[in-house]
Amino acid sequence: MNKKSVFTYPGDQIDVTWDGRLCIHIAECGRAEGELFVAGRKPWCQPDKSSKAEVIDICERCPSGALTYTDKSGNSIEQAPDENTVLVSYNGPLFITGDLHLEGLADDMPESQHRVALCRCGQSSNKPFCDNSHIKAGFTDFGAVGERGADTAAKGGKLNIRLRQDGPLKITGNMRIIASSGRIAWHGDETALCRCGASENKPFCDGSHRKIGFSSK
Repeated sequence: MNKKSVFTYPGDQIDVTWDGRLCIHIAECGRAEGELFVAGRKPWCQPDKSSKAEVIDICERCPSGALTYTDKSGNSIEQAPDENTVLVSYNGPLFITGDLHLEGLADDMPESQHRVALCRCGQSSNKPFCDNSHIKAGFTDFGAVGERGADTAAKGGKLNIRLRQDGPLKITGNMRIIASSGRIAWHGDETALCRCGASENKPFCDGSHRKIGFSSK
C-alpha cells in the first residue's frame, strides 16, 4: 500500500485505518457525534476518545470503504451485511455494500471489501473508484431505475464485481439495486452496470462505451 495515502490510528482496544485513495469526503465520520474524528486536530482520529462500539459503528457508516478498523481483542470483525445492495446516487457514484469481491484491481488494493463507491461518470482518475470527478465534469443522472429485474427473494452471499476492460461493471450474485429515491427498484443475480457515463439506460450498460471509445484506465 502507498504509505502516503493509508494511515492507521492506534487505540488501546481498537485501531482505525483510513485509506485516502478511497475517500470521497462524504463526511459520515466528521459529522458523527463525539470526538472520534475532529477536523484540524492532530491526529484527527483518536480511537480512545470513543467506545469500541462507537468506533465500529462510525467506521461502518463510511460508504466508500475508506475507513476500516481492527479490534485488538479479535472478538469483533466487520461482517458483510445480509443483503447486497447497489445504490444509484443522485448525480454521483454507485454505492455498493455486501460481501464484495472486485476482480482486476491493482495489486495493492484489497479485493474483498464490504463498502465501495464506484465511478459511473467515466471521468474518475482512480477508476474503478469514484474520486468526485462527476462534480467537475457536470455529470447528470438523477438515479432513477426503470427495469425491475428477476423475481427472486435471494439477497445475500458473495457479490462478484468484474471490471471489464474499457467496458461496464459485470456483477454476479444476489443483489438489489436501489434508486436514489430509496426505492428498491431491481433485484436479480446478474447485470452489467454502466461506468462510462454515456448509457441511455443508466444505471445499466447499453454498449455506449464502444461508441465513445471509453477507457477504463
